[in-house]
Amino acid sequence: MARMPSAERRRQLTEAAIRVMARDGVARATTRSICAEAGVSLSVFHYCFDSKQALLESVIAAITEHGITVAREAIRPRATLRETIRAGFQAYWDHVAANPGEHMLTYELTQYALRRPGFEHLARRQYELYCDTYTELIEQLRLLMPFELRVPAHVLARYLAAMTDGLTLNHLVLGDTAVSAAILDMITDHVAGLTETADGDRAHAPEYAGPPLSV
Repeated sequence: MARMPSAERRRQLTEAAIRVMARDGVARATTRSICAEAGVSLSVFHYCFDSKQALLESVIAAITEHGITVAREAIRPRATLRETIRAGFQAYWDHVAANPGEHMLTYELTQYALRRPGFEHLARRQYELYCDTYTELIEQLRLLMPFELRVPAHVLARYLAAMTDGLTLNHLVLGDTAVSAAILDMITDHVAGLTETADGDRAHAPEYAGPPLSV
């Protein structure tokens, strides 16, 4: 077996765990099945992770990073601030569409942690990480296209985490792509309306012109 840094081994096992858990469920994912998926021995697993809690925390962080990476790369200045915000949402949504099993896993991880004594802090950390992620993206956007917020950044971050979390679950259950896109437009308009540029103008937020939102 080729030697590699422990951090790389952790990443390898974490990605293997995501695949196994998305396929078999969190409760049925064993260290043996994860090691088999990663092609490593049990001793390597126990060297990298001292508990299942540590593994689940690594899985939560990795899944969140998958989503933030595509959004971070998509946030670059467009013609308007609104267009830039919408591009970031679209990048995240494209990731949801391409990886539904991975996003479904995030909800299973939450329920698993909340129902298992001693694991509750993982669910809290998961949602704190979502808020931290949106705070980072907001600050990245403010550096690229300076603007002022009409609400505290941490409040907006919590709002965005709640909206995208709920919309993702709604999409996984109902699968209505057109409605999901229309809701993303609405969220974008709302966020744009909470900003002011240096000259005092609000970001352009066109009137909603999408399909009916009834489902």
